[in-house]
Amino acid sequence: MQPRFAIDTYVIDTLLPDLIGHDRRPSAFLVYLYLLRASARSRDDSVVVSLQTIAVRTGLSKASVQSALRHLKRRGLLDDKVQATTLRPLRRVRRPWRR
Repeated sequence: MQPRFAIDTYVIDTLLPDLIGHDRRPSAFLVYLYLLRASARSRDDSVVVSLQTIAVRTGLSKASVQSALRHLKRRGLLDDKVQATTLRPLRRVRRPWRR
């Protein structure tokens, strides 16, 4: 049995309508949810995960994932100081509402 994963109400109440309705970026919301879950599993804000893995796990194309990651960085939901490389595809999830 898989452990439970709790999603902050902010993600559903605020980010969902903002990213999908206002920004018209449903792929960014899906990618963010996937990264949130991956970071919760590792119990760290940093996740080592490739574009291909994100694409396969979310059902999106690699191009859509790349676009979503850029958008999430612009929105401050991913740390833009962390540069993912092919050899070390590190992503750091930010939760600005938890300051």
